[in-house]
Amino acid sequence: MKIKGLILPIAAGLCAVYAAVSIAQTQPERILTEPPQPPPRSNFAHSIAAVGLIEPSSESITIGSHRSGVVTEVNVRAGDKVTKGQILFALDQRDLAASRNVSLARIAQSTAEIGSTKALLDQAKRRLDSANALKDPRALSAEERADRASEVTRLDAQLATSEAAIALAKAELESVETEITRSSVTSPIDATVLQVRLRKGEFIDGGASGEPRLVVGLVEPLHIRADIDEFEIARLKSGAEAIATPRGDAERRFELEFVRYEPLVIPKRSLTGDSTERVDTRILQAIYRVKSPDSTLFVGQQMDVFIESNPRSSKS
Repeated sequence: MKIKGLILPIAAGLCAVYAAVSIAQTQPERILTEPPQPPPRSNFAHSIAAVGLIEPSSESITIGSHRSGVVTEVNVRAGDKVTKGQILFALDQRDLAASRNVSLARIAQSTAEIGSTKALLDQAKRRLDSANALKDPRALSAEERADRASEVTRLDAQLATSEAAIALAKAELESVETEITRSSVTSPIDATVLQVRLRKGEFIDGGASGEPRLVVGLVEPLHIRADIDEFEIARLKSGAEAIATPRGDAERRFELEFVRYEPLVIPKRSLTGDSTERVDTRILQAIYRVKSPDSTLFVGQQMDVFIESNPRSSKS
């Protein structure tokens, strides 16, 4: 009887053990892992953390064209070194070449007309001088004298008109030559080509463009533009030392040399691209030169920047 009374408690205990084992087996196994890269750290006792963006020391220069047209030549590729005045790309100039030929033809026509008019004017002046040299007024009628004088005046006016036509044609030619020269877009400085988004045969619009077609910049040296939160401005030390580490590679550190502050505090740049986004944070931008860059740093790359600062003031 005693054994029969223990069957139910034993069975219940076995079920409880089974349930506990089943629950333990279904629980996810948690394994502590180390991050693939350590987080960036500052070398300074007191520092300001900022997000930096690598840029050329000349800043990025977006190259455009003042006139619309079809691209006929693209003479550079990304990474090329260019010199000031070197042709980067050219637009179709056939319409300008036709206008140039028209201007040259007008100059030639007006020049020929001037030669002919001068010959006729010399003849008319001789006839008028002959008429004025006659001592007997009855030898030539007053009407004939007036006609000869009028012919000289008319030819003088025709000569002036032809000379004005030449001046106008030359001005038009100079304008066309200027447009032809400007249709070959050149580099404004000695620089490196950072981006090329032009293809031969493409049509481009002149003037300002929302999308850069070709970007150049002076990459020796490289600069970093660091965004400093406005709440940290009071802790800044003029000319303070700074270091930068590439995103995802905190082991590598680059010493920075202070260049300048941008004197205008601006709203923090939006990273989402949403036109309706409102950003309340404002930033001061500081420019630093990378002292010893290497080939793994690229324009547009984000960097974690640490700037030596004054300690935070404590309120008693």
